[in-house]
Amino acid sequence: MKIIAAIKVSAEAQDIEARPDRTLNFDRAQSKIGAYDLNAVEAARQLADTVGGEVIGLSVGTSALANSKVRKDALSRGLDQLDVVASDEYADLDSFQTAQLLQSALQQTGYDLVLVGAGSSDVYAQQVGNQLGALLGVPTLNAVNKITPEGDHLVVERLLEDAVQVIEVPLPAVLSVTSGINTPRIAGMKEILAAGKKPVNELAAGAAPAGSAQAVSTLAPEQVSRQQNIVEGDPAEAAAQLAAYLKAL
Repeated sequence: MKIIAAIKVSAEAQDIEARPDRTLNFDRAQSKIGAYDLNAVEAARQLADTVGGEVIGLSVGTSALANSKVRKDALSRGLDQLDVVASDEYADLDSFQTAQLLQSALQQTGYDLVLVGAGSSDVYAQQVGNQLGALLGVPTLNAVNKITPEGDHLVVERLLEDAVQVIEVPLPAVLSVTSGINTPRIAGMKEILAAGKKPVNELAAGAAPAGSAQAVSTLAPEQVSRQQNIVEGDPAEAAAQLAAYLKAL
């Protein structure tokens, strides 16, 4: 089985600084694989270990994908190979542009199953998986919390608000997995050293498709001073005081 794990490289959130005018400073932010994407990589690795096959990481992005540390980090998490589609034109892609570029790449490489995370660590639009599946014209599901191979198809459990839905899914397919589907592995020294020997393919980067959305601005929330109200008294009195404070907000 050829399993593709789509990953996105974005700025490390804890390194982003807010300026006094609420704009964001990315100067000190290191590039990193999105936390939700690691769930997709781990799910792909576990499935490949069960049924046999290979796990290929696929990423669309800017020249940050040329960072050897980022590549090695991705490959040490369970990937057999990494395919990248990189261009500085791809700095501000919306979800549909990303899906279109992934579709183009998958048409070059082929696939049996595509796994994506619940959302990207920066935008978290939660749309790429569904849009990619629609473009490819294959069965597509989100909120996938368990994947079990069964013959020539998969049995998938979707975690809904008040129920668990079980669905048989033929291949090829696109699945968006939840952050609760697994605990991503932490690479050891052996995996990190081996990652440097794994192949990285740079696929042809075409022009960015026309955007369907435009970001007008990105600003940090306004800072509000803490009121430092102290709630005291027995539990009933404290609860009443807290409720009064909350109603006054």
